[in-house]
Amino acid sequence: MKTEPLVIGDLEARVPVMQGGMGVGISLSGLAGAVAAEGGIGIISTAQIGYRDADFDKDPIGCNLRAIRTEIDKARRIAKDGIIGVNIMVATKRYEEYVRAAVQAGADLIVSGAGLPVDLPRYAAGTGTKLVPIVSSLKSVQVIVRYWIKKYDRLPDAVVIEGPLAGGHLGFTAEQAEHAEELDYDDEVRKILRYVNGIGEEHLARIPVIMAGGIYTREDMEHYLEMGISGVQMATRFVTTYECDADEAYKQSYIDARKEDIVIVQSPVGMPGRAIRNSFMRKAAEGKIPHERCHSCISTCNPASTPYCITDALVHAAMGHTEEGLLFCGANAWRAEKLEHVKDIMDEFRG
Repeated sequence: MKTEPLVIGDLEARVPVMQGGMGVGISLSGLAGAVAAEGGIGIISTAQIGYRDADFDKDPIGCNLRAIRTEIDKARRIAKDGIIGVNIMVATKRYEEYVRAAVQAGADLIVSGAGLPVDLPRYAAGTGTKLVPIVSSLKSVQVIVRYWIKKYDRLPDAVVIEGPLAGGHLGFTAEQAEHAEELDYDDEVRKILRYVNGIGEEHLARIPVIMAGGIYTREDMEHYLEMGISGVQMATRFVTTYECDADEAYKQSYIDARKEDIVIVQSPVGMPGRAIRNSFMRKAAEGKIPHERCHSCISTCNPASTPYCITDALVHAAMGHTEEGLLFCGANAWRAEKLEHVKDIMDEFRG
């Protein structure tokens, strides 16, 4: 099956693949730049993006806001003419400041989920940055689109549908994620696609729809292209690449994982997520893991009652302390068998 470029306004990705944003420290400039250089869309996650800064414990938000520009600039040096975007979770504390920092740093697009990004157009007003909400249901995309039209006279530049096989925090109940194969989620995808296409036709606009969650091979992509999807977002497959920003031990955890090791967890910020079972998860299940100062990450987290600090858990994992951290992953992480180059993956999906 011949593929067409993924076109979002005046941006054109030769390969219809957007690399999914993975925080903390998994998709930074190295991975995003490599994907963009190969004709896809590289996405930098802003989730605790400044964790390597010496002042992070004292001023996490300041470090994060500075690191947004640093990582975008570094990605641009890797992919001079490539498309570089950022993923910003709506649940991020001081979300507006992150959006404004990304726009000022020249992000080509902002992908935003983990909540409904209803006011994203206000924070990015007057810029050329493309705005791409992440949705998991017809209802959520309807709420966003109607609100954007009514309040901002604005349509999404594209829409990402994130299904129940995705990694990290999920827009589903734990039970739905546990039994994802029984959901017939393709039916929901078709409903969202029909709605978005209809809105586009009504407003004489083209709004590409991008599928995420469980995309691992070209065959997976072609399934959705045949349905009328314009492109795919893929994250887990890119973790086990030489160019991924995570520590080598993090990547090896994916390679070593078996299917039965991929489980649904209840994140301390109140959302279910998908991760690789390890010693840390067993300790977390047994009781509260002590933590010190708050790192101002997610607005839904209560530092006084959280069973563990999710920032600490994700930073430990990204730095290679894999038995002391939370290893978020997609449902297909167990399929990884070796490290590969981003170019080899993109070659599989191009043309």
